[in-house]
Amino acid sequence: MINKHFTPLEAGKVSGLIPKELNNPFELNIPEIAKFAAKELQDYIIDNQQNWIHNFGIDISKTGYIKGKMFGVLVVENQEKEIGYLSAFSGKLDGNTFKTLFVPSLFDTSVEDYFLDKGMTELTELGNKIEQLKSEENSIKEIDRLKKKRKNKSTTLQQKIFDQYQFMNKGEELKSLCDIFEEYSDRKPAAGAGECSAPKLLHYAFKHKMKPLAIAEFWWGTTTKSNRRHLEFYPACNDKCRPILGYMLNS
Repeated sequence: MINKHFTPLEAGKVSGLIPKELNNPFELNIPEIAKFAAKELQDYIIDNQQNWIHNFGIDISKTGYIKGKMFGVLVVENQEKEIGYLSAFSGKLDGNTFKTLFVPSLFDTSVEDYFLDKGMTELTELGNKIEQLKSEENSIKEIDRLKKKRKNKSTTLQQKIFDQYQFMNKGEELKSLCDIFEEYSDRKPAAGAGECSAPKLLHYAFKHKMKPLAIAEFWWGTTTKSNRRHLEFYPACNDKCRPILGYMLNS
């Protein structure tokens, strides 16, 4: 069965590069086969970026808000014993013309009749109402009431979003994002947790019975304030990824 997210690697080029076990995603000891897959993905991005809306800050033909992204590759062996790789990016990208290659987010925005879109619209409307009331006299109590309402709605919406993330570990067990973070450090998930490349890649591999062999993440785009640089490799983050990957890989 053809998997549209699985990109085969030429056996003759990588046969001597296959590692015995998955490298540590929190270290920068990147296996050569992962570098090979990353280069293929980088070539793909270059060849196709004219069709993308997202502005990474390195293409002068692009306009709008500039935001670089972390991309990741996971070299895997599928059930047919073929060697290839999965690709992912952290967070979201503007536009919808790039989805075929990359593994999907665990969160489907269409669930429950697009509750996220509706929830965000409600929060925006409450914010607009609060701003409107600020110019009116004797509206302090109403502003406080709406602020409290907005905060409660925001908290409820965030919890509902987190509940959609159910990660599969190497033992093919599922656990929610909130349970993972609570068991790891008795805290709520960090904002954006679950949308980094490495967790998405490993979840997809385990779900489709693929064996992870090597992983790498690289920055694509303009240099950031934290000094992330175009094409350089980086380890998985501690705040968002360590609890999730610890659960996924150590079970």
